[in-house]
Amino acid sequence: MCGIYGTTIPYSEEQVKQKLEITAFRGPDQMGWEVYPNHKGNITFGHNRLSIIDLDPRSNQPMTFSHNVHIVFNGEIYNFKTLRQDLEKKGYSFTTTSDTEVICAAYLEYGEDCAKHLNGMFAFVIYDANKNILYGAKDRLGQKPFYYYLNGNQFEFASQISSIKLFNNNLSISKKSIQEYLTWNSIPSPNSIFNEIKKLEDGHWFTYNLINSDFKTHQYWDIDYLNNTIYKGSYKDATAELEELLTDAVKIRLVADVPVGVFLSGGVDSSLIAALATKNNNEKVKTFSVKFNEKSFDESLYAQQVADHLKTDHHVIQCDYKEGIGLIENFCDFYDEPFADSSAIPSMLLAKHTKQKVTVALSGDGGDESFLGYHRYEWVKSNKNVYKFPIFFRKIVGEMIHHVPYKNNRLKTLSQYLKLSNIEEAYVKSMTTPDVSWLKDAYDTSGLKEMKYLFHTQKNIYERVSDFDLKTYLTWDINTKVDRASMAYSLETRSPLLDYRVVELAESLPTNFKFETNNQKRILKEVLYSHVPKEVFNRPKSGFGVPLNIWFQNELKDYVLSELSYENLKKIPCINPDEVFKLVQQHMKGTWNHYAVIWKILVLRQWLSKNATGLSIQ
Repeated sequence: MCGIYGTTIPYSEEQVKQKLEITAFRGPDQMGWEVYPNHKGNITFGHNRLSIIDLDPRSNQPMTFSHNVHIVFNGEIYNFKTLRQDLEKKGYSFTTTSDTEVICAAYLEYGEDCAKHLNGMFAFVIYDANKNILYGAKDRLGQKPFYYYLNGNQFEFASQISSIKLFNNNLSISKKSIQEYLTWNSIPSPNSIFNEIKKLEDGHWFTYNLINSDFKTHQYWDIDYLNNTIYKGSYKDATAELEELLTDAVKIRLVADVPVGVFLSGGVDSSLIAALATKNNNEKVKTFSVKFNEKSFDESLYAQQVADHLKTDHHVIQCDYKEGIGLIENFCDFYDEPFADSSAIPSMLLAKHTKQKVTVALSGDGGDESFLGYHRYEWVKSNKNVYKFPIFFRKIVGEMIHHVPYKNNRLKTLSQYLKLSNIEEAYVKSMTTPDVSWLKDAYDTSGLKEMKYLFHTQKNIYERVSDFDLKTYLTWDINTKVDRASMAYSLETRSPLLDYRVVELAESLPTNFKFETNNQKRILKEVLYSHVPKEVFNRPKSGFGVPLNIWFQNELKDYVLSELSYENLKKIPCINPDEVFKLVQQHMKGTWNHYAVIWKILVLRQWLSKNATGLSIQ
């Protein structure tokens, strides 16, 4: 895992160096760049390397393969050994043991379809000197970031926005993206916080013609949201197939020339990954969890129980609130765009301390989306029948609740939900901002292209909300959080449950294999319980967060009141400063818990303070 950079813009050598240095934390082991002459001008490729496979300098990047193929690559190709064997049979030879060369050979053999042959997390760009094109691709589920700037014959790309922003005087802040952020807690692809910088979407490749500046993208993979593939076997068959797939997914992610560990929260997903890693490892597996002083946030005891059963080399990281607060006060230094998932804080703490022991960590991300594990899927089950009542009746009830003299958060939200047309609209509202009274301009989500995964009739409502989460929450939020949090400390994170083969199998399974009454992630648990006793998991599902609601009223109170003073609130676009000021005061008095809104605006305020000087908002 690394940081990549490239440009057709004639920056000086010193400027290119500074663009790489600004994200050196992504790859501290080696920094390099190359300039390739082209009849239209030079092409510069740069790379910050975090050495994982083939630690020899021969695998440093930018890399040239077969004279005319040049590459910069971020990520890991887990099937590179078998793919390499196939390519060797076709006549290709290799001078390293890295996966980077394999991508180049696959490109020469399969052309633009080479991404289909890769099982991994990746973002890479190839300069094909023979064809005068740049070809790049991003992994199926968007685990690795890829930003680009395109202005005619000026093309620039990087793993993080900061590299593109440096020395670029043609940028403006996007008002639409701020509205999207305030709605979704992150900025949906393909947009970024800047109008002129875009994200390459998940499961897409692109070509950029260096002769005529033609830029094209193509989607090479998607989830089966129209239900074209239906699993035909029994539940027992599916359980055996899933365990075999997951075993292989874990096994190929343990391949590294550096120490590997496992994040272990004590929940179903991470415990399953730890169990399978233990099964595939001759040595004691190192596992890592976070401990919080606030009992309602602390799951370290459950992680310890699993670790004891699996006999792992377990490490408990004590979350010192001063360390957590330090990260909060400098949050936007780690995230190039406004990003409001507060679980990024414990994720960074976990990565920071895990890095002291290992360079690679396996995680349980992806299990909830594919196997229907979130609490909100139970919420859908409990509330979907409400929307069978006529909307005029629900609106009357909603108005009655709205005019109740004393309302708590739950009643206020219920009155809004009852007025919606269907359960699909209610689900979108639950995933965004239920109370929009503090927004100056409400953002209309109906035009979002990802709505096609939710608003159709080819699957039941549970499968559709799961698909919607895979295409939105997972890729916009979870993967962004994990990449930035881990790479901030030069730690590579690998997610076996995001192996596309596992996702495709989960997509094909009947709903009751995954979700029964009071039994979410049913089939994942079936696999897990053959390795860890069921009794260990007889408890409610917990999230992964920090006690911001408490910190905002105590340790961080002065900081919040200073940053979100009325004068400062008036400078923040797209919000109603009077309403937000009321929310902050209510939270400080303890009458309402508004920590989520406060955190969201605090992050935006912090980002604007450090990045908006001299830039217009359009």
